[in-house]
Amino acid sequence: MAKPLTKTQIISSLAESAGITKTAAKDVLDSLAELAYKNAKAGFTIPGIGKLVVTNRKARKGRNPATGEEIKIPAKKALKFRVAKAAKDAVIGTK
Repeated sequence: MAKPLTKTQIISSLAESAGITKTAAKDVLDSLAELAYKNAKAGFTIPGIGKLVVTNRKARKGRNPATGEEIKIPAKKALKFRVAKAAKDAVIGTK
């Protein structure tokens, strides 16, 4: 199985395909990440890739695996990434 791309490899690829410097590509990537962090609560969409959303998880019962004792897991907010249909079709293919 192939290894995932590193941040440096992604920056190099972006710089080459866009015809810009690696420094400019790094700045674009960092700006995109910062923009996603700031706007995730309202839902941040990267067209063709997916959407970053905050969801509310309900309180639930769990189990301590070491003792088997039942515990209460409190409600909390979670960050999820929903992959776009175009990305799924491009990577996995259609049936």
